[in-house]
Amino acid sequence: MQEKTKVLIIDDENAIRRFLHTSLDAHGYAVYEAATGEDGLLQAVNVQPALIILDLGLPGINGIEVTRRIREWTDTPIIILSVQNQDSDKIEALDAGADDFLTKPFSVGELTARLRVAMRHARKEETEPVYRVGKLCVDLAARVVTCGDEEIQLTPTEYDLLKVLVQYSGRVLTHQQLLREVRGVGYQTETHLLRVHMSNLRHKIEKDPTNPQYILTEPGVGYRLVMDP
Repeated sequence: MQEKTKVLIIDDENAIRRFLHTSLDAHGYAVYEAATGEDGLLQAVNVQPALIILDLGLPGINGIEVTRRIREWTDTPIIILSVQNQDSDKIEALDAGADDFLTKPFSVGELTARLRVAMRHARKEETEPVYRVGKLCVDLAARVVTCGDEEIQLTPTEYDLLKVLVQYSGRVLTHQQLLREVRGVGYQTETHLLRVHMSNLRHKIEKDPTNPQYILTEPGVGYRLVMDP
């Protein structure tokens, strides 16, 4: 029998934990719970979950600090679940090392879909050189981008942006993270230039740049490159 995927829920609301426990158990996950950041950190070490669902507004050690501490020793996917829907909260969580976020209230369908994406990304080997989705193909080893049978000519900055998105496909990357990866430390405020480069990149790889199917926008936060369903 295949071992169930372990999920750790760190949330101080009993009702939310019970709801998630029941829902995820029904979807075949082995569910563990923690009501505080301190207990969540302890269980993350003891349980070694494959996925962590984390609330930001925890008593004591908050969700941002829990994320930072977990990231000191593991890359286990962390999905933020929070009533805090300000862009600044989302950006801070993602910059701390979270993989994704959902705002309460949420649907179980969307949550389980996000969990599957996080698991697929976690399983991807870092050396995997080719990304394919739809008609788009990015060969990182050869530095070749094609859409259908057509090779796409990108500027160095456009290619570097696409490369980072491919390496973190399925995850939300903030404007600051993208700028830091592509331009280096000290350029995180150049969001206007990022938007220009992203617009140019979309016009080259998207059939309809105003309704993109590959590079999705998280309003006020950043961008996400889709993965195969």
